[in-house]
Amino acid sequence: MFGFKSAANRSSLLLKNNSTKKLLINSNKNSLRHFTIPFLPTLPQNPGGVKGSINDNLSPPHVDKMHASYHWDFEKVVSVGLIPLVSMALINNGSISTLVDISLCYTLLMHCYVGFQSCIIDYIPKRVYGVWHNRAMYMLTLGTFLSVIGIYDMNTNEKNSGSAGLVSKLWAAKSEKVEEEKK
Repeated sequence: MFGFKSAANRSSLLLKNNSTKKLLINSNKNSLRHFTIPFLPTLPQNPGGVKGSINDNLSPPHVDKMHASYHWDFEKVVSVGLIPLVSMALINNGSISTLVDISLCYTLLMHCYVGFQSCIIDYIPKRVYGVWHNRAMYMLTLGTFLSVIGIYDMNTNEKNSGSAGLVSKLWAAKSEKVEEEKK
């Protein structure tokens, strides 16, 4: 009536052809492969990622507000908190107070920590990679802790002028190098 019958006939004619069947089977096999990180071993997965059968009761996951709404609120506060701190550093040309500099460094560090944590959760899921997920999270925490120590040393050491001073020195050194090459 509306062309449905003819479309059904065309699809059934296509499936009668053996080369088309092989093509559909091969494309289905390729589409079932998921992206995995080549050097990390994976855990065996159930078909479709489903545990149990369709007759089992659904056990909802444990609700943890620290890893749900509070986590997203913290990300937003950190991101918005970077705006005035970066603006103050740019307006004052790198000569900001130590308190503002420390606040900028730690806020930027927390912003990076939350971003990398989200990447690890998305691309190295515990369900697929098991212990490698935990190792990645431990490495992220260790790197963040070492960065906290480095930021503290950079801002309290007398010969250093904080992160904004360091960036302005690097910027000036690069511009001096460019001026020397022009001569």
